[in-house]
Amino acid sequence: MAGLDRRSVLTALGTVGLLGCSRRESPVAAPTVQVFDLSDMEAAHGGRLGFAARDTATGRTLVWRGEERFVYCSTFKAYLAAATLIPIQNGLERLDRRIPISAEDLVYHAPVTGPAVGSSLSVEDLMKGTVEVSDNPAANLLLNAMGGLEPMRAFYRSLGDETTRVDRFEPQMNRLDGDKDTILPLQSLENLQRLFVSDETPLSPQSKDLLLQWMFDSPTGAGRLKAGVPDGWRVAHKTGTGGYGPTNDIGLLYPPAGAPIVAAAYYHAETDAPANDAVIAEATRRALEALGHG
Repeated sequence: MAGLDRRSVLTALGTVGLLGCSRRESPVAAPTVQVFDLSDMEAAHGGRLGFAARDTATGRTLVWRGEERFVYCSTFKAYLAAATLIPIQNGLERLDRRIPISAEDLVYHAPVTGPAVGSSLSVEDLMKGTVEVSDNPAANLLLNAMGGLEPMRAFYRSLGDETTRVDRFEPQMNRLDGDKDTILPLQSLENLQRLFVSDETPLSPQSKDLLLQWMFDSPTGAGRLKAGVPDGWRVAHKTGTGGYGPTNDIGLLYPPAGAPIVAAAYYHAETDAPANDAVIAEATRRALEALGHG
């Protein structure tokens, strides 16, 4: 980042956390957490399903395995973009700053950065590419631009997230290795609420709108959260797929009128198959029905 070192990023993110704690949030409704039993789906399809959904109008929250760890795969890229937008808001980074793309930057899945080798992409291009189509080199370049993994950890902590692990770059982060690069579904739900719903969001209205637009425009995971909502709803989301079983999707589900539903789904199946998408879609349908939106 031009004129920006890791200490500057850490200081900026730490300030966000302090500011967020310095005044009371004005919630629409206090969360009421209920167990949302999805054991029958696990018995029918195998694997382990972590799921959390909250009606932000009422605060009613449904959770299954909400405090168990799941490898998050590319769902983290929505949070990475948010972490990148904060220094931009503070004048420490620019959307239009160009970052060179070299062959050495390339790892698996580079739909945006691959064609740009030998030229450059803007910070905005990299964020858009990593959120919309999950470009892995773009994510690594953004992590390096902010100073590595430590500022990404600091970003989570600034949201009040003390549990999410940040250990590796793409694509290594997708591999199961103990608790490395894992998240709790309920914590992911709280992170989404803080960023996109809470009055205490660290994102400016412009930053939030930009990130939500990329999440709305993402063509990935049509059979996951998107497939579980009624006609007329819109979904702003970020998928993550391990390629060997993990199938994830997080985001906000917007009815035609009224407040959104925040949802986080992490399904760790034994194999990677199209049927995994349908498990997330069915869990989403059930949750919306239980929340009175069926």
